[in-house]
Amino acid sequence: MTSPLLPPVTAEVVADAVENLSARLRKKLDAAIEGCPEGVGADGAVAFRFGEDAVVTLRPGPSGAVTEPGQAVCGCLLAPRCLHRAAVLGAAPLAEPSPEDPDGPSAGEGPGERDGAGAASDARPEGDAPARATPGPATAPGSGPDAGAGAGAGAGSGSGDAGREADAPPTPAQVRAGAALWAVAAEALAAGVVAGGAVAQAELLRAAHTARLAGLPRAEAAALRVVRGLRAARERRAGQRLTDLAAAFAELLRTAALLASGTGGPGLTGGGRRAYAAGGGIRVHGLCREPVLTATGYGGVVTHLLGADGVRYTLSDVRPGGLARARGAGAASVALGGAALDHAGLARGGLRITGATVSADGRLGAGRGVRAVPAPGAAWDEEPLAALFARPAAEAVRELLARDAEPGLLGCDVQVVGAAGEHLLVRELRADAPLLRLRPAHPHPELAHTANLRRLAGHPGLAMRVLGRPDPDRAATLSPLAVGPVPGAEHTLRLPPEWRDRADLGYDRLQGSHFPDGGAAAGVVAAGGPGPDPVADSPLWRVRRLLETGVAGGRRAVAETGRGPEPLSAYGPLRRAGFGTAADLAGTLVAEAGRRPRDAFGRLTEPSSEGYAWAWLAASAHLEAAHRSLVAASWD
Repeated sequence: MTSPLLPPVTAEVVADAVENLSARLRKKLDAAIEGCPEGVGADGAVAFRFGEDAVVTLRPGPSGAVTEPGQAVCGCLLAPRCLHRAAVLGAAPLAEPSPEDPDGPSAGEGPGERDGAGAASDARPEGDAPARATPGPATAPGSGPDAGAGAGAGAGSGSGDAGREADAPPTPAQVRAGAALWAVAAEALAAGVVAGGAVAQAELLRAAHTARLAGLPRAEAAALRVVRGLRAARERRAGQRLTDLAAAFAELLRTAALLASGTGGPGLTGGGRRAYAAGGGIRVHGLCREPVLTATGYGGVVTHLLGADGVRYTLSDVRPGGLARARGAGAASVALGGAALDHAGLARGGLRITGATVSADGRLGAGRGVRAVPAPGAAWDEEPLAALFARPAAEAVRELLARDAEPGLLGCDVQVVGAAGEHLLVRELRADAPLLRLRPAHPHPELAHTANLRRLAGHPGLAMRVLGRPDPDRAATLSPLAVGPVPGAEHTLRLPPEWRDRADLGYDRLQGSHFPDGGAAAGVVAAGGPGPDPVADSPLWRVRRLLETGVAGGRRAVAETGRGPEPLSAYGPLRRAGFGTAADLAGTLVAEAGRRPRDAFGRLTEPSSEGYAWAWLAASAHLEAAHRSLVAASWD
């Protein structure tokens, strides 16, 4: 039970309260949390009455969160080692760690603008759109896969001190913290949701706090995501998906394993706040703007920019305000170096910036020494923007999906085929191109994405340029952010001159005058269906179901899948489809789950769950790689 009056509590306070309980009281903790009474607020405190002499009082600090053990007191004789106090703290939401001040804050930085733990990392817009743009290098000819390596498919000029810190190997303290986190995460995975109660969560919280003290905010964030996912799954909250919890476990185990090995790559430790380095003088051209709307009540805009050297940048303005702010921020003034320009003008214009501060993933900062003046922009058919549309989409997608980051933007020329529900079917303007599916970048009805795609679907044969983000989870699917006319095409969009030959689908609304006169263009291919889906039709769902079974029911549930009359028959479809490695890894996972060797007295000789965690992580990593390969192949 979660009372709306419960203030957030830091991880270490919850962990301390649970650790102070006796073994007998720990067995009663989950039931006590479920039966936690409603709170009564007065004078900045919240009281929870369990009986005449058992009243738990929480007095949050100036931050609004309970950050010290002394801010949670109980009046019973066992306090502070009592069940009442631990139950209230265990029912409270987790507080976000207070990040350090950045060297150069981003313009309008909001949720999703930090690299560390908390809601910033978890923030997602309503629906499936990403909560923030992930910038990367332009998909121009000659830009290799390493052009944007980094935390977020980076920007070359955004390196510097932050990049050097990320390249440093983990310290001995960080290796020890990673090893401790791995051991705790393995036990939590083996327990699953059914046994992942308050005690198991407290162990994760203690390991997360240790990781924070060791300077590992990324590992801390991964642990907190798992704890939140376990709580949501056990409470059966609306919107909770087992797939998300499985992904959180995979990220936590992967991060902890790399830290424990001492061989982690760049960006493994993460940062409490995004670090900004001096970028000098740069010239950027506007690409498009994208509304941001998160489930945590933040809204704003991200304007995508491209440097003269082909490096991708973004400028964010995300603050509390929800939908109203997401809609209005598209025309808000740019808070960067005194530039007399709004985001609508910047998306179609440009900036000359001196003293620029840039993060490792290409976000422009608004430091005191930054100065910016408006500059003429470039059309989509002019360099350097034209390079975005120069390569076949399949080639660009393969490069984008090869990076261990959220895919960047992709440009291609397409022809409208027709509608498929709320989506739009198009075909790339090249020989033997497959059908592509355009899905709204944000499904909220008050934003213009869905309405614009519906209007475009009413003009089959229309040629247009699309700039969007490929969906790494769906076959041949693109989330378009902006569209424009195809140079030299007759049956194409006719946009107003002030739009600079591009329409931002989240803000600009297409009208009848923006389309060519007459009906469909000659030679239009019949719509038909989108054809087979290699991702949805593949038998990899069997591996995913096995992994999610382990997350939900723990090690015992996975072992039960191998105790049928024909335990290996479930992997036959995988082998027949060519996924032999996936079948082998799934079989290894089931075998490891059921392997519990005991001595002559019935005691476990290997009580650790690390072997099972390694098998689960191996199957998960292979599944993700195979899934991305199928998605990339669907674009060919």
